Amino acid sequence: MRLRSPLSLLLPCALALLAVLAACKRGEAPASAGPGKVAVIVSTLNNPWFVVLADTARDRARELGYDVTIFDSQNDPAKESTNFDNVIASGYKAVLFNCTDASGSVANVRRAKAAGVPVFCMDREIAANDAAVTQILSDSYSGCVALGQYFVRQVGETGTYAELLGIVADTNTRSRSQGFHSVVDHSPNLKMVAQQSAEFDRSKALEVFEAILQAHPDLNAVFCGNDAMALGAYQALLAAGKTAQVKIFGFDGDNEAVKDVAEGKIAATVMQYPKIMARTVAEDADRYIKGERNFPQRTPVAVELVTPDNVGKFGDYGRKAAP
Repeated sequence: MRLRSPLSLLLPCALALLAVLAACKRGEAPASAGPGKVAVIVSTLNNPWFVVLADTARDRARELGYDVTIFDSQNDPAKESTNFDNVIASGYKAVLFNCTDASGSVANVRRAKAAGVPVFCMDREIAANDAAVTQILSDSYSGCVALGQYFVRQVGETGTYAELLGIVADTNTRSRSQGFHSVVDHSPNLKMVAQQSAEFDRSKALEVFEAILQAHPDLNAVFCGNDAMALGAYQALLAAGKTAQVKIFGFDGDNEAVKDVAEGKIAATVMQYPKIMARTVAEDADRYIKGERNFPQRTPVAVELVTPDNVGKFGDYGRKAAP
């Protein structure tokens, strides 16, 4: 057997060291020196509100030094599962997560946890207390209590209304509907004549609400579980020539909906704060990666009612900066 000389053993190490030094001189970090990769898995990018949520989470994680990739689940639990497969297999340090299904998504979060990939939920809740590290969630129930109170003041104690529900499996759908009805149901002459899911989708809401208007032509108002559905409902009213007859109430604080409140097309919405939630989960993930383990399971983020009286204070998915 031919023995290698000590010089031949040292040469590869010396060359590698020189390459690292050269990279540092150019201002480049060695490939292994960065903090790692973070994934943003979001329910859908077919809604501007979720695009803001995903982009803000990505941008804040990048500011903290991470390589970030956004994965779009397209409101499809099977696609979401595939996204988790890819993340788990690819060495990601954490997942900033907006789920498609409160119960169905728990298995994906547990798989990631078992593989050593911590998950941080934003906006949409999963139905488990021992899977995600923490969940940053809008206070949807309280927001819709305030919206329900405003609804009664605007519509009156007598009349008929419809409700467009979001995705039935989403806890936000239930929380918003329950908060709204905790107020409105105390007005017995204010009757709900239709309640149907439009899946948080603008096009679906247009289709669903057109059918509701045909069945109930004298409708006075519609409560929509998010602003995408409120905007779809407005399109249906516009086509039917009934924008002055039916008052629309939404939830999210979408830029277009806020503009429509200012213009009198939508009666009110509720501003939840996607940028605050997204930045918070990115910062929580960074703290976790660096060793912190003391996180509350759920943190509610306050929301605000947006009406024609205060709409000038809002814009760009939050409150406007003070001049």
